[in-house]
Amino acid sequence: MADKRDYYEVLGVDKSVDENDLKKAYRKAAKKYHPDLNPGDAEAEKKFKEVNEAYEVLSDKEKRARYDQFGHAGVDPNFGAGGGAGYGDFGGGFGGFGGFEDIINEMFGGFGGRGSRRNPNAPRRGADTESHIIISFEEAAKGCKKKIKVAKIENCDECSGSGCAAGTSPKTCPDCSGSGYVVFRQGFMQMQQPCSRCRGTGKIIETPCSRCNGKGRIRRTIEREIEVPAGIDDNQVMTIRGGGDAGVNGGPDGDLQISVSVRPHPIFVRDGYDVYCEIPITFIQAALGDEITVPTLDGKVKFTIHEGTQHGDEFKLKGKGIQRLRYSGRGDQYVRIAVEVPKNLSREQKEHLKEFEKLSDEKNYKKKRSFTDKIKDLFD
Repeated sequence: MADKRDYYEVLGVDKSVDENDLKKAYRKAAKKYHPDLNPGDAEAEKKFKEVNEAYEVLSDKEKRARYDQFGHAGVDPNFGAGGGAGYGDFGGGFGGFGGFEDIINEMFGGFGGRGSRRNPNAPRRGADTESHIIISFEEAAKGCKKKIKVAKIENCDECSGSGCAAGTSPKTCPDCSGSGYVVFRQGFMQMQQPCSRCRGTGKIIETPCSRCNGKGRIRRTIEREIEVPAGIDDNQVMTIRGGGDAGVNGGPDGDLQISVSVRPHPIFVRDGYDVYCEIPITFIQAALGDEITVPTLDGKVKFTIHEGTQHGDEFKLKGKGIQRLRYSGRGDQYVRIAVEVPKNLSREQKEHLKEFEKLSDEKNYKKKRSFTDKIKDLFD
């Protein structure tokens, strides 16, 4: 008796728990450890039995009262007179237990696998696989082709996925008659669990394929070429349908998910499908105007800036941005002018600038004149 855990502890409730909360706790624990959801897990099976036993006792008022007074001895039929009377129904029907089978039916579709049993030989979709690529800014903008290596599971090419050596075929498992499950009784419950002999496959392979050791599937790394669409952005994911692990029993293949990283560009910055860049010019070019060279994704183009261009002025090159993903058309390119003030002037240069300043008129500086007028209005 000493090795048994407290029933309240098993269900994660305290002694004052009411009937509804007790039932909720049981539902949660039974679902967590149910053999159908934990195939081949001996520890989960053990805990599932423990949960059932705890709820069988605590959900019955008389048994719960004896348990609260005497502990496990009060509900153990083999512990002498301490509580054997009236407890003989623990291994048989449901007696006053009520509602227990309804809970299991509701969660798992019934006892003995009715509604919850899965055909081990039914087609199943293969798992998705993942990969990652790094591409340049230009490749993301215009699209490209890339070769990548992908580790995936495929059907064995030697046995065509059967797992059997050439000239042989699998036999129906005699223990489960090909169902993949065996049924047993646990107290008042009829339970099912994956067949240990065939490991839930319903088949016995007597002469396994030497290449896959009877698994019917092999893992290998393949190289494949993928097409990266124009307009893809950093941190987006491409999905290659059917590029994942092979399906089971004729099921469809999984997908290949490829995450994309785009290297930053030394000149361009992306915003959606538009491209931005900043071009420095001298204050002489800004004052007199000039023809400058502008880099674009399609190469260099000439652009004429007007006389009197200001720092921060921006102009647009329509259609010179990034191709729209899955749509026609491209974004635009925006060019921002940065007027650079010279540093480390020589004495001669400074003298010439002073002469220029003497020749300047307030009309040449509209922003400065406007600001000066505002100052006068505020403080004079």
